[in-house]
Amino acid sequence: MDAIDELINAAQAFYADARRNENGRSRSWEHCYRVFRDARTDPYPDRDYLSLHLAFYLASWGMYRGSSFLLQKDYKVLVPIVEEVLKPEYDCLFGVACVGLREPEIQERLTKLYDDISHYFRSIRDEVAGREVASSVSPVLVTKILMGTLGCVPAYDRFFQDGVATYKVTTREYSLESVLRLVDFYEEHNDSLEEERRGMQCEDLIYPQMKLLDMGFWQIGFEKS
Repeated sequence: MDAIDELINAAQAFYADARRNENGRSRSWEHCYRVFRDARTDPYPDRDYLSLHLAFYLASWGMYRGSSFLLQKDYKVLVPIVEEVLKPEYDCLFGVACVGLREPEIQERLTKLYDDISHYFRSIRDEVAGREVASSVSPVLVTKILMGTLGCVPAYDRFFQDGVATYKVTTREYSLESVLRLVDFYEEHNDSLEEERRGMQCEDLIYPQMKLLDMGFWQIGFEKS
């Protein structure tokens, strides 16, 4: 089966599961993305409420398990992340289409936001560890936040990495270059993917292009595990 056919089938399977399972974790992204969408036009967004949503979404997708430093903190540690994400300068990242990710200004803002989130968590992680940790903050955590709040890049977790590696669509490691290879893939198959995406929405919530790639390649990796 070609990469595009398997991707579409996998995305359909993921989406169908979310529709069947009313309280399944597949819907955690929808809840999180929706409240952040609404908050962008709210002059007085409830940052505490948004932090709770972000924390539960992250917990649903494995970010509070095992040795995660977030496990040692309450949800309020995410308030500064919420405040950063909601800055008007990042409006351009919300639900951004693949074509937009080719624009230098949008690339710069994506890179800046990624770096700012990573920098903030580095100090929190060092505090929890009681020492300066040499390794970078996990790209899995940062990209899950970007997907949950803005829908602008996939979450580069193990199953997504395995999915893209199956067809060598892009690299396993997150980088701007990796994202742009996903953009190339989407645009190469734009008609098929857009036809599929138009049928994927929950009430008034429209799935962004990067979410389609995120859940499709995640499902491929999951099924092959």
